[in-house]
This record gives sequence, C-alpha cells and structure tokens, in this order.
Amino acid sequence: MNDLAPIKRKLGVPPALQSCHTAVVEGYVIEGHVPADVIDRVLRERPSVVGLAVPGMPVGSPGMEAPGQAPERYQVLAFDQKGRATVYTSR
Repeated sequence: MNDLAPIKRKLGVPPALQSCHTAVVEGYVIEGHVPADVIDRVLRERPSVVGLAVPGMPVGSPGMEAPGQAPERYQVLAFDQKGRATVYTSR
C-alpha cells in the first residue's frame, strides 16, 4: 500500500503518534517500532487502551539499531479512543 493514512485513521492512531508501521495484535493497535517485550506486556496486562506507539524511528528501537551509534532514549506511548497518550514505558 502506498497510503496508510486511511488505515491509521480507521484504527484511531492519533496523527502525532503515527510512524512507519501499523499492526493490530489481539485487538491492540501497534504503531511504529514497539519492542516485542512491550507488546507481550500489553497482552498480559490488557489495559483499556486502543494501542501502543513509538513515534518516529528512534535509533536503538527494534529494527533501528545503528552500529557505532548509541541508542536514543524513547517512550512507548499508550493511546485511548480520544487520542490521549500516556507513557506506557520508557527505554
């Protein structure tokens, strides 16, 4: 697909949290480079959120490792149906 914007809109991903990848895992929207262990955690905890997002492509997030570059600190954000985001975890 060339234009994922309609899918992101349909799934309720807030524009400020949009990134390069979008998936749905057991009913949760996963946006961007969310670490697998964090996805496992949300599936265990089952919080009342629409999904998780890692906006942008921070160096050191899954798939964005860069030899010779220190990983960036970044946040995994949980978002609700109204588009409000809270920090789910920090890396």
